Amino acid sequence: MKQRGILRPALMLLMSLAVMLSIAGAALAGGSGPFHFGFKKSVNGQLPSINEEGFKELLQKYDAIFMGDAEQKELYLTFDNGYENGYTSRILDTLKEKKVPATFFVTGHYVKTQEDLLKRMTAEGHIIGNHSWNHPDVTTISAEKLTEELERVKKEVMRITGQPDMKYLRTPRGIFDERSLATSKQLGYTNVFWSLAYMDWDVKSQRGAQYAYDKVTAQLHPGAVILLHSISKDNTEALGRIIDEARNRGYEFKSLDQMQKKAP
Repeated sequence: MKQRGILRPALMLLMSLAVMLSIAGAALAGGSGPFHFGFKKSVNGQLPSINEEGFKELLQKYDAIFMGDAEQKELYLTFDNGYENGYTSRILDTLKEKKVPATFFVTGHYVKTQEDLLKRMTAEGHIIGNHSWNHPDVTTISAEKLTEELERVKKEVMRITGQPDMKYLRTPRGIFDERSLATSKQLGYTNVFWSLAYMDWDVKSQRGAQYAYDKVTAQLHPGAVILLHSISKDNTEALGRIIDEARNRGYEFKSLDQMQKKAP
């Protein structure tokens, strides 16, 4: 009897765990997230894929993009600008010299501290996108708070630069769920993820321009949305060579506004 009394609580615990795992599995199967964007990288010219990541249908449902037309040798250059590290003006110099359009996704901190660079971005034909005001995990805040985060960036960028609208969003750290996609789409945004990236954001772990060049050019593929961080010294120093090499391979750089969007 004593042994049965000991086993019963253990059995109840196992049953409870089974129920919890079942609920968690059902939530995952539902595909609403949260998700941390990731993809199978392009290797040896093969196209990247999100087929195994569990969120492809969700991105399609809300017209999010992670790459352009895989049949066109077009590239879309994007930068995340969380804060200024002294390199954006050099990046803009290179883009101007090479006549390459780009999209810069900016945070509230960037907006508050870098008005001149924002003005230069738009004056030179680039797009400014939304990266949220406070860089939160958007899956942990309410729809109302997310709206506030996005509207603050949009309002200030439009005031500072005269950019007539803001229609592209990149969520912080690539974290999203169905609610954030639905809320942002209702506000008029296209969620922009990426199909080419590497670990470039750690300013204490820069490995040199050649490393950046190798990492980016090894992943080039038709329709690539390239994600770079403007705080990277390596990116800044390699950018001109990356552009030249891409063009040598027959690629053309286009802005997000020119994308012939296809479902991810």
